Amino acid sequence: MSSPWLVTSPYSGLGSLSDLETIIRNMTQDLVMAFNTGNYDQAASLFAPDGVFMSPCHEAAHGNRPIERRLAECAEAGYHDLRLETKRLEYSGDMAVEMGRYRVEIRSADGAMRKDSGYYLTTWRRLGVWRILATCWSSSQPAAEGRSAA
Repeated sequence: MSSPWLVTSPYSGLGSLSDLETIIRNMTQDLVMAFNTGNYDQAASLFAPDGVFMSPCHEAAHGNRPIERRLAECAEAGYHDLRLETKRLEYSGDMAVEMGRYRVEIRSADGAMRKDSGYYLTTWRRLGVWRILATCWSSSQPAAEGRSAA
């Protein structure tokens, strides 16, 4: 069943809307699984060769190897148990935009746990197969002093 937030352009020229929704949702979950199991190279391979990973409070990581390193840095900073939920998808031709909610747990150096949640935005480009062109997120939680985002 298609999400009520799934929107398409009348000029898209792409097959079934539900097919694209399934592809993007599955690839998003592949990214989650790869990150949560420490397969950062696999997660980075879901990005286009010129893909960009933008995390708060850091310079953007451009390309597969820098993205792989940034994902590993996120895990080293205590980020784990990532959850992504697609809420809206729009596309036209070989481009798609996914908007959704995220949840993640963060373990600090002293072992304390906190949860973070908010929104993410991912732009996809079809290069034979769909790949992430760029992604970023924004927390819904109030900023805490001394807190750094991975």
